Amino acid sequence: MRKSTKAAVRHRKRSKIRKEDQVRVIAGKDKGKIGKVLRVDRKRDRVLVERVNIVKKAMKRRSQSDRGGIVEIEAPIHISNVAVVTKSGNATRVGYRVENGKKARVARKTGEAL
Repeated sequence: MRKSTKAAVRHRKRSKIRKEDQVRVIAGKDKGKIGKVLRVDRKRDRVLVERVNIVKKAMKRRSQSDRGGIVEIEAPIHISNVAVVTKSGNATRVGYRVENGKKARVARKTGEAL
């Protein structure tokens, strides 16, 4: 059976949050925590932030030296629950400005470059 053409033409979602950005969690159990974005999953609109949304996971032993057991790892959180942090420590939305023919990311609140 053939898939519809709409699924094949689906466009990639753009997000203003990128890998290596400093972000603050603005909703959920870890509200207020600040961390660095490790990975962005555009397909599911989720981000992996270091030291945020820690969950326990049962890991199987893979080798003799590997311990296995219950480990704590970071789980992805929805991209709408984080906001980019400026150098002054304020959470803000991200905007764009063209400077010298190049597109630059700027903080909406203060206008400073990110």
